[in-house]
Amino acid sequence: MSTLAAALTHPDVERIARSLRARPGRELTLDETWRRAAVSLVVRVDDARALELLLIQRAAFHGDPWSGHVALPGGRQEPGDASLEATAFRETLEETGLDLASSGRLLGRLDDLEPRTIALPRLVIAPFVVVVGERPRLALSDEVADAFWVPVSSLQDPAATREVVLELQGGARAVSSFHHSGRIIWGLTERILRDFLERLAE
Repeated sequence: MSTLAAALTHPDVERIARSLRARPGRELTLDETWRRAAVSLVVRVDDARALELLLIQRAAFHGDPWSGHVALPGGRQEPGDASLEATAFRETLEETGLDLASSGRLLGRLDDLEPRTIALPRLVIAPFVVVVGERPRLALSDEVADAFWVPVSSLQDPAATREVVLELQGGARAVSSFHHSGRIIWGLTERILRDFLERLAE
Protein backbone atom coordinates (compact mmCIF):
# COMPACT_ATOMS: atom_id res chain seq x y z
CA MET A 1 0.00 0.00 0.00
CA SER A 2 1.42 3.41 -0.95
CA THR A 3 1.79 6.10 1.67
CA LEU A 4 -0.96 8.10 -0.05
CA ALA A 5 -3.28 5.11 -0.02
CA ALA A 6 -2.47 4.57 3.66
CA ALA A 7 -3.14 8.23 4.44
CA LEU A 8 -6.55 8.03 2.77
CA THR A 9 -7.56 5.24 5.18
CA HIS A 10 -6.62 7.26 8.27
CA PRO A 11 -9.78 7.74 10.41
CA ASP A 12 -9.40 11.51 10.58
CA VAL A 13 -8.84 11.80 6.83
CA GLU A 14 -11.90 9.65 6.21
CA ARG A 15 -13.89 11.84 8.62
CA ILE A 16 -12.93 15.03 6.81
CA ALA A 17 -13.69 13.46 3.44
CA ARG A 18 -17.16 12.40 4.64
CA SER A 19 -17.87 15.88 5.97
CA LEU A 20 -16.84 17.54 2.71
CA ARG A 21 -18.98 15.14 0.68
CA ALA A 22 -22.01 15.63 2.92
CA ARG A 23 -21.60 19.40 3.23
CA PRO A 24 -19.56 20.87 0.39
CA GLY A 25 -17.97 24.25 1.00
CA ARG A 26 -20.20 27.29 0.56
CA GLU A 27 -19.40 29.25 -2.61
CA LEU A 28 -19.97 33.00 -2.50
CA THR A 29 -21.61 34.84 -5.39
CA LEU A 30 -19.49 37.77 -6.55
CA ASP A 31 -19.98 40.91 -8.58
CA GLU A 32 -17.45 42.22 -11.07
CA THR A 33 -15.55 44.22 -8.42
CA TRP A 34 -14.29 41.05 -6.73
CA ARG A 35 -11.57 38.61 -7.77
CA ARG A 36 -11.23 34.98 -6.82
CA ALA A 37 -8.26 33.23 -5.25
CA ALA A 38 -7.62 29.71 -3.98
CA VAL A 39 -5.38 28.07 -1.40
CA SER A 40 -4.34 24.49 -0.66
CA LEU A 41 -4.74 23.03 2.80
CA VAL A 42 -2.28 20.15 2.43
CA VAL A 43 -2.63 17.27 4.90
CA ARG A 44 -0.31 14.33 5.50
CA VAL A 45 -0.05 11.50 8.02
CA ASP A 46 3.28 11.39 9.86
CA ASP A 47 5.23 8.32 10.99
CA ALA A 48 3.26 8.26 14.27
CA ARG A 49 -0.04 8.20 12.31
CA ALA A 50 -0.88 11.76 13.34
CA LEU A 51 -2.08 14.48 10.98
CA GLU A 52 -0.01 17.51 10.08
CA LEU A 53 -0.62 20.51 7.82
CA LEU A 54 1.66 22.45 5.49
CA LEU A 55 1.97 26.17 6.21
CA ILE A 56 4.22 28.79 4.65
CA GLN A 57 5.58 32.12 5.79
CA ARG A 58 5.37 34.69 3.06
CA ALA A 59 8.43 36.69 2.18
CA ALA A 60 8.45 40.37 3.12
CA PHE A 61 7.61 42.66 0.21
CA HIS A 62 6.78 46.36 0.41
CA GLY A 63 3.16 47.03 -0.44
CA ASP A 64 2.03 43.41 0.00
CA PRO A 65 -0.83 43.32 2.57
CA TRP A 66 0.12 39.73 3.48
CA SER A 67 3.86 40.39 3.65
CA GLY A 68 5.55 38.13 6.21
CA HIS A 69 2.32 36.40 7.26
CA VAL A 70 1.93 32.71 7.99
CA ALA A 71 -0.38 31.38 5.28
CA LEU A 72 -1.50 28.47 3.16
CA PRO A 73 0.06 28.17 -0.32
CA GLY A 74 -2.15 29.79 -2.92
CA GLY A 75 -2.97 32.96 -4.80
CA ARG A 76 -5.18 34.73 -7.31
CA GLN A 77 -7.00 32.96 -10.13
CA GLU A 78 -5.51 33.67 -13.55
CA PRO A 79 -7.35 33.64 -16.90
CA GLY A 80 -5.60 30.43 -17.97
CA ASP A 81 -6.72 28.46 -14.90
CA ALA A 82 -9.38 25.90 -15.78
CA SER A 83 -10.90 26.04 -12.29
CA LEU A 84 -10.24 27.32 -8.78
CA GLU A 85 -8.86 23.88 -7.93
CA ALA A 86 -6.37 24.39 -10.77
CA THR A 87 -5.50 27.79 -9.28
CA ALA A 88 -4.76 26.26 -5.88
CA PHE A 89 -2.63 23.50 -7.44
CA ARG A 90 -0.74 25.88 -9.74
CA GLU A 91 0.03 28.34 -6.97
CA THR A 92 1.13 25.55 -4.62
CA LEU A 93 3.49 24.21 -7.29
CA GLU A 94 4.91 27.69 -8.01
CA GLU A 95 5.39 28.57 -4.34
CA THR A 96 6.55 25.26 -2.85
CA GLY A 97 7.45 22.93 -5.73
CA LEU A 98 4.77 20.49 -4.52
CA ASP A 99 2.84 19.01 -7.47
CA LEU A 100 -0.53 18.17 -5.94
CA ALA A 101 -1.95 17.05 -9.29
CA SER A 102 0.42 14.08 -9.36
CA SER A 103 1.14 13.45 -5.67
CA GLY A 104 -2.07 14.38 -3.88
CA ARG A 105 -5.75 13.53 -3.63
CA LEU A 106 -8.37 16.26 -3.41
CA LEU A 107 -10.87 15.68 -0.58
CA GLY A 108 -13.05 18.70 -1.16
CA ARG A 109 -13.54 22.41 -0.64
CA LEU A 110 -14.12 24.40 2.54
CA ASP A 111 -16.31 27.52 2.74
CA ASP A 112 -15.29 30.54 0.68
CA LEU A 113 -13.95 33.42 2.77
CA GLU A 114 -13.59 37.14 2.19
CA PRO A 115 -11.42 39.63 4.11
CA ARG A 116 -13.07 41.33 7.08
CA THR A 117 -11.33 44.65 6.52
CA ILE A 118 -11.80 47.05 3.62
CA ALA A 119 -8.06 47.75 3.65
CA LEU A 120 -7.42 44.37 1.98
CA PRO A 121 -7.96 43.57 -1.72
CA ARG A 122 -11.47 42.52 -2.76
CA LEU A 123 -10.70 38.82 -2.96
CA VAL A 124 -12.76 35.74 -2.15
CA ILE A 125 -10.61 32.77 -1.18
CA ALA A 126 -11.60 29.15 -1.88
CA PRO A 127 -9.72 26.63 0.33
CA PHE A 128 -9.15 23.11 -1.04
CA VAL A 129 -8.24 20.20 1.25
CA VAL A 130 -5.67 17.84 -0.32
CA VAL A 131 -3.97 14.75 1.13
CA VAL A 132 -0.41 13.76 0.24
CA GLY A 133 1.57 10.66 1.13
CA GLU A 134 5.15 10.76 2.35
CA ARG A 135 6.53 14.15 3.36
CA PRO A 136 7.43 15.74 0.02
CA ARG A 137 10.59 17.66 -0.74
CA LEU A 138 9.84 21.34 -1.18
CA ALA A 139 11.47 23.95 -3.41
CA LEU A 140 10.43 27.41 -2.24
CA SER A 141 9.97 30.37 -4.55
CA ASP A 142 11.17 33.89 -3.79
CA GLU A 143 7.65 34.65 -2.54
CA VAL A 144 8.04 32.20 0.35
CA ALA A 145 10.46 32.73 3.24
CA ASP A 146 9.78 29.38 4.93
CA ALA A 147 7.55 26.30 4.83
CA PHE A 148 6.84 23.98 7.73
CA TRP A 149 4.53 21.16 8.87
CA VAL A 150 2.28 21.76 11.87
CA PRO A 151 0.77 18.88 13.88
CA VAL A 152 -3.02 19.20 13.85
CA SER A 153 -2.98 18.26 17.54
CA SER A 154 -1.00 21.42 18.33
CA LEU A 155 -3.78 23.55 16.81
CA GLN A 156 -6.44 21.56 18.67
CA ASP A 157 -4.72 22.33 21.99
CA PRO A 158 -6.77 25.09 23.69
CA ALA A 159 -3.51 26.73 24.80
CA ALA A 160 -2.68 27.42 21.15
CA THR A 161 -5.68 29.74 20.74
CA ARG A 162 -5.18 33.27 21.98
CA GLU A 163 -6.54 36.72 21.35
CA VAL A 164 -3.78 39.12 20.34
CA VAL A 165 -3.74 42.84 19.65
CA LEU A 166 -2.06 43.69 16.35
CA GLU A 167 -1.19 47.06 14.88
CA LEU A 168 -3.00 47.03 11.57
CA GLN A 169 -3.84 49.62 8.98
CA GLY A 170 -6.44 51.75 10.71
CA GLY A 171 -5.13 51.10 14.22
CA ALA A 172 -4.79 48.38 16.83
CA ARG A 173 -7.25 45.48 16.66
CA ALA A 174 -7.81 42.37 18.79
CA VAL A 175 -7.89 39.20 16.68
CA SER A 176 -8.21 35.48 17.33
CA SER A 177 -5.06 33.53 16.54
CA PHE A 178 -3.18 30.27 16.78
CA HIS A 179 0.33 30.24 18.25
CA HIS A 180 2.83 27.64 17.09
CA SER A 181 6.60 27.60 17.67
CA GLY A 182 6.77 31.36 18.10
CA ARG A 183 4.59 32.09 15.06
CA ILE A 184 1.21 33.82 15.10
CA ILE A 185 -1.39 32.46 12.67
CA TRP A 186 -4.27 34.87 12.21
CA GLY A 187 -6.61 36.43 9.67
CA LEU A 188 -7.90 34.41 6.73
CA THR A 189 -5.54 31.51 7.46
CA GLU A 190 -6.76 31.24 11.06
CA ARG A 191 -10.37 31.24 9.87
CA ILE A 192 -9.69 28.51 7.29
CA LEU A 193 -7.96 26.36 9.90
CA ARG A 194 -10.92 26.83 12.28
CA ASP A 195 -13.27 25.56 9.57
CA PHE A 196 -10.99 22.56 8.99
CA LEU A 197 -10.82 21.74 12.72
CA GLU A 198 -14.61 21.98 13.00
CA ARG A 199 -14.94 19.47 10.17
CA LEU A 200 -12.48 17.20 11.93
CA ALA A 201 -14.57 17.32 15.11
CA GLU A 202 -17.83 16.35 13.37
